[in-house]
Amino acid sequence: MAPGSREGMDPRIHTDTNSLFRLRHDARGFSLLPQQPMASLLSGRKRSRLRGRGLDFEELRHYRPGDDIRTMDWRVTNRTGKPHVRVYTEERDRPVVFIVDQRLSMFFGSHSKMKSVVAAELAALGAWRVLDQGDRVGAILFSDHEIRQLRPKRGQRGIMNMLSQLCTMNQALDISDRQRDAPGQLAEVIALAERMAGHDYLMVLVSDFAGWNEQCLAGIRRMAQHNDLIAGLVFDPLEGDISTATDLVVSDGEFQMQLQPQHKALASRFQEAALSELSALRADLSKHSIPVLAINTIDPVAAQLRQLLGRFGHDA
Repeated sequence: MAPGSREGMDPRIHTDTNSLFRLRHDARGFSLLPQQPMASLLSGRKRSRLRGRGLDFEELRHYRPGDDIRTMDWRVTNRTGKPHVRVYTEERDRPVVFIVDQRLSMFFGSHSKMKSVVAAELAALGAWRVLDQGDRVGAILFSDHEIRQLRPKRGQRGIMNMLSQLCTMNQALDISDRQRDAPGQLAEVIALAERMAGHDYLMVLVSDFAGWNEQCLAGIRRMAQHNDLIAGLVFDPLEGDISTATDLVVSDGEFQMQLQPQHKALASRFQEAALSELSALRADLSKHSIPVLAINTIDPVAAQLRQLLGRFGHDA
């Protein structure tokens, strides 16, 4: 078996490198590049500021008929008395960093898969697609116990290393682990991502956003000034609607309580609270033109990405 694989493992609860590697064949029909189909959530200036690959300065030369006047270097022009323009070339690739949440809050699923598995699949699909489109792939992987930082690299080997480490973290998740989320950990991860991002990076944060606060928003705001961000919000339907559940038991890691979700008043208050938190998160991110890809734990992740981001031709 490949590193990060485990025999007899339930794929709904934990994932492995073999499963994430096979997703490469399904990483099609969507793109994270700036050019988007009209139906894509990332299309249009109002929804996204995806800059694409950055620009490298190549040379300073005399103005030629047909040059874009916006590239004029007025300082040099004024000093020499002759019009000069700055020439740029597009970078050959752009760093894309997947920030993947594998905390205990992600170890939940009421229907098909755990949120932690869905997050791993979303990151894998994105990484394979980015590789096919010629960009570098990096990652920040975090759990309740550790944070792993992987610098953007080219090629399949870098992605396999990322997926192997992601699977190791995923397989360590266990409901018997009662360590609670470290206070401010999401903010700590965002601060690390802010330091890692240079200029014109694409940062993809895949999480349930548990622990979101003003400190997180401040880090996101600073990072968004010079980089593109996409929020991959992983959610389970039961987190927003408990009315269809039976014999529901909730716990804070130490104490348990049995609820009666059929009680209409309880279900209504629960739904209102969940919708309020989601609306607040979306409002925070929309202020900085950060698109939110809401991915559920029931439907295939690749199909959801194609629906949200639109289809590109036959492959694509």
